Amino acid sequence: MNIDQLPNVSELSVFEQFIRYFQLNGGYVWEQFSRHFLISIYGVLFAAIVAIPLGFYIARHHRLADWVITIANVLQTVPQLAMLSLLMLAMGIGTKTVIFTVFIYSILPILKNTYAGVRSVDSNVLDAAKGMGMTPFQMMTKVEFPLASSVIMGGLRNALVVSIGVTAIGTFIGAGGLGDIIQRGVAATDGTAIILAGAIPTALMAIIMDILFGYIQRKLDPASTIKR
Repeated sequence: MNIDQLPNVSELSVFEQFIRYFQLNGGYVWEQFSRHFLISIYGVLFAAIVAIPLGFYIARHHRLADWVITIANVLQTVPQLAMLSLLMLAMGIGTKTVIFTVFIYSILPILKNTYAGVRSVDSNVLDAAKGMGMTPFQMMTKVEFPLASSVIMGGLRNALVVSIGVTAIGTFIGAGGLGDIIQRGVAATDGTAIILAGAIPTALMAIIMDILFGYIQRKLDPASTIKR
């Protein structure tokens, strides 16, 4: 049952309508919240699997860096709804199309931050690692990645916050998520409370993820270890 189906809804304030909607549809809101979160996480996770190794690769092959980052920049400039529509033609409707859309928009921040993080590692530290007899793989896992992890986490943080917004438009192709609630509110006669029931959890999700990943980013910063 939706708030727009309640009797005498016009006599209630927006706040009262909002509370009433959650009383009647709390389970549905939580279901869409969980779905929205998982779509965002999967898209960013798949992007990280591709972008982090690629970032390390172009950090070692500088001539490719400009080309790869430029391509990622171009993809980022395509409007989200247009990208979703194009992918829908190729992949059909549903969750997988939205996950792939999130994947595309998550590539750039993760790639750029990985590249910047690896490039920021002090060359003297790398020379010392070579002098100790470390292999390139050992240097990457034991020196470069730990020192660049804070910057990489910053890219993941940005990607996840962006992905939460991208996932909201998945409602247009039947992927579900909190965008469904917002869309139902837009379609309702007096749907302000329904829109808020979708928009507020979406904003809270983005804020909580930003705070959480920001905390992890600070903990991974080598400077914080030195201070302790």
